[in-house]
Amino acid sequence: MNDELEYRAVLAVDIERSAGRGDRALLEIRARLTEMLKEAFEASGVDWSACLRHDLGDGLRVTAPAGTRKAALVHPLVPELALRLRTYNRGAAPLTRIRVRIALHAGDVHVSPDGTVAGSPLEVLARLLDAPPARAALAGAPETVPASLLLSGHFYDETVRHGHLGLFPEDFRKVGFTVKEHTADAWLQLPGRQPPAEAAPEPAEAQEEPAGSETAGSKTAGSKMVNKASGHGVVYATQHGTQHIRIERRH
Repeated sequence: MNDELEYRAVLAVDIERSAGRGDRALLEIRARLTEMLKEAFEASGVDWSACLRHDLGDGLRVTAPAGTRKAALVHPLVPELALRLRTYNRGAAPLTRIRVRIALHAGDVHVSPDGTVAGSPLEVLARLLDAPPARAALAGAPETVPASLLLSGHFYDETVRHGHLGLFPEDFRKVGFTVKEHTADAWLQLPGRQPPAEAAPEPAEAQEEPAGSETAGSKTAGSKMVNKASGHGVVYATQHGTQHIRIERRH
């Protein structure tokens, strides 16, 4: 066994609710996910052919090449993958739609000549992938959200916390979890989640002034409507279709 340790970034993805879809659907979504993950790595400047890949059954674990810039595995890789997943899901049948949990960690691992990777960072990665907060966040998100992302504390501190280009610490929230013997804090994000739409402005309030008031137009205008417009203007409209606008200046 190779006793030399190499510091590597490791990523894992797991397909949500993959069980019970049948073999044909599972083979389809596994192939599509691998294809989209490859495209996302390449779009991020990470050589897919130099990555060490291991099948997880309903997902994939990827060990990045030595020297890979870890920040690139968060941005642009994760947004690139989320975009491809969301686009694919628009035209996919229910059985072949794909939503995934993504986990990221880094540490010293053993890399054998045959490409086998071993070491405690992989154990941490597996626990992150199974963490209840990531599962619950994705399950509770709208169907248009294609992924949840969970970073180990170590990964977050070395990348996201510094706010490098494309990385926004405020997009993540700290969560605690326990899986088997592993208890830790991690950082959670829902990539691709759209911000809530702004509330529509309330319609202008119309008030009918009593006949005989100073602004009622006494004999010629009949009743007059006053619409309070946004800003500092007041709009007056008469029954005869004439509109008058008065600008009120406030000091």
